[in-house]
Order: sequence, then structure tokens, then C-alpha cells
Amino acid sequence: MQGRRKALLDAIDWRADGALILSPVNRRYFTGFDASDGALLLTRRGSVFLTDFRYIEAAKASIKDLECLCYDRFYDCLLAQLDRFEVGRLLIEEEYVTVRQEQSLRELLDGKVKLAGGADQPIFALRSVKSAQEIQWMQQAQDITDQTFTHMLSFIKEGVSEREIALELEFFMRRLGSEGVAFETIAASGPNTSLPHAVPTGRKVHKGDFVTMDFGAVVNGYCADMTRTVAVGEVSEEQKEVYEVVLKAQQTALAMLGPDVLCSDGDAAARDVITTAGYGKNFGHATGHSVGLQIHEDPRLSPKCQAKLVPGTTMTVEPGIYLEGRFGVRIEDLVVITTQGFKNLTKSEKSLIIL
Repeated sequence: MQGRRKALLDAIDWRADGALILSPVNRRYFTGFDASDGALLLTRRGSVFLTDFRYIEAAKASIKDLECLCYDRFYDCLLAQLDRFEVGRLLIEEEYVTVRQEQSLRELLDGKVKLAGGADQPIFALRSVKSAQEIQWMQQAQDITDQTFTHMLSFIKEGVSEREIALELEFFMRRLGSEGVAFETIAASGPNTSLPHAVPTGRKVHKGDFVTMDFGAVVNGYCADMTRTVAVGEVSEEQKEVYEVVLKAQQTALAMLGPDVLCSDGDAAARDVITTAGYGKNFGHATGHSVGLQIHEDPRLSPKCQAKLVPGTTMTVEPGIYLEGRFGVRIEDLVVITTQGFKNLTKSEKSLIIL
């Protein structure tokens, strides 16, 4: 954690004397401590973690390489620490700090410390490249996700509702050790599979349905993400055709991933396959996104993203085709970019499974 904090200070360099980290996910990234309240002040003369009575004991037990202080009044404590570390210019997280919080900070500082945005980009850059430990935790989370999918193949049948499928997914992941769910579980059947982010309903599975499950486990705060579409009973030739197009699109995108590949090119690889097959207008989302402490991180496999992939970047690859009111198919794996190409953290079968 100390190395991460130093890297951030090095990244902001001449722009400021320090940074104030308020968002829970970034606090956890730089300290390893997860709490709903607190603040991390990083400066060139020293750093400190501030929290209240509810969390101070746990913070001191968890954060061994950083001073932890308990405050009664946050802004008074912060002002004292800014004075202590002789901070003249302070960066904040523009994408997290509210307008009211910024106004309160400016009133508190009263011109003594200049406040500026700009902490977000260097933080995102650091978080976009995962360490070996982070990747290990994500692999463990993905292993739980894969095992849960295998279990679901014996659970899904005619008459089971989408809500029952979602509940079983979440319960089984927790039983295997997941801290929770990486995001709101998607479990859709029949015509609801044409909704990319369908919310589970009471609809029951019928013969001939596709069932789409998008879900992920969490280990030490790090997320997994996987989507599989399976069939219940015999499906139509059109359904099989669409499934094979999506599978080909995903495999094509995976095949080109590696260091220095433009994210937009990764997206185009999948999108071109789907467009050539005549379903371009039925694929309306990006091909993938990075994953870590949050389920959606940068960079993203999208037409507009010009970032280059680098070793340590995690990425989902999840093309889909959605025929409104009829059915949809999405197939998603979680991978990590390596010096030689990529490693697929997902092990579940991708050929069409008919239950």
C-alpha cells in the first residue's frame, strides 16, 4: 500500500503538495481498509488516515504503515493536518466529491490552501494495472463464479423463475466464500434475454427458452464478472445461429488481445463479426470493460476508447445480440493482459449448452 501511495504522489508531482482521498473504493485501494467513512490525506511531508470513533480501532488494526487519527469534527481535524504538513495546494477527486463538499472545503480553507481537481486520472491509471496479488484475488473470485455456473446447470429447468435463479446464484457464491455479489445479478429468460441489463422477474422458464446469467463473486473486494446463455429444451435454428455469431465475435475479439492493442480495435473485432452477420443494429453496448475493486473500471473495449492495453490490465469480453421482444445472447469472459497476450481467468464452457 505504501508503494501505491508513493506512486500517486509521484504522479501528481508538481501539480500539488498532496491529495485528499474520500471515496471508499480509493481509500481501500491505498490503505487496504474498507469502511463507509474516513479520509486519506497524502502529502509530501507525511500522510494520515482520518476516521471517527466507529472505525478507529479497526483502522489501527488494519493499517500498519500509516498513522490513524480519530476525529470529533472532520473539517477541524483536516485543517490541522493540512497545516501540520504545510500543504499549499491540494487535489481532490472530482468524480466523487459533491458540490456541497467542495464548497465546504473551500470555505474551511479560506484561501489558505488552494483546492483543485485532478486526483482522479492518476488514481485510475494506477488502478488500471493490477498487481499479481490483485489478479490472484480476481482469479479466486472467478473460480467461485465458474463453480456456481456449473451448479446452476443442474438447477435451471422448466418452471423455475428468474428470481429463483438469481437467488440460487447469489446463495451458492456466498456458500463458496464470496463476500457478496460484484453487482446486481442478471437472470433473464425467454423474451427478457433481449434486455442487456434485465432485472430478474417472477417469469418462469419455459421449454425452448434461452436463459442468460450475468453475475460475479467478490474476494477481498475484487470482483469477477461472467455471462453465460444456456438453452432449456430444444431451441430454434435462428437461436442457434445467433448464439454461434456471438461466440465467434467473442473468440475473434479474444484472439487479438495483447499489449499495445487499442481498446477500440478490440471492440471492432467483435463488432465487425456481428455486423457482417447482419445483426449490427442489435449490438448496442461496448464489447468490454476493466474490472477490479469496482465492476466497471477503465479502460473499456468500446469504439471511442483509444487507450492501449498493457500487461496487468483486466478486461471483460462480452459481445451480445439482442432481438427486441424475442431473445438475446451474451457470452462474457474475464481476462488479464500479459506480456505474451492474455490469460483467460474464466473456465466455464462456452459452446451452447442445452439443458
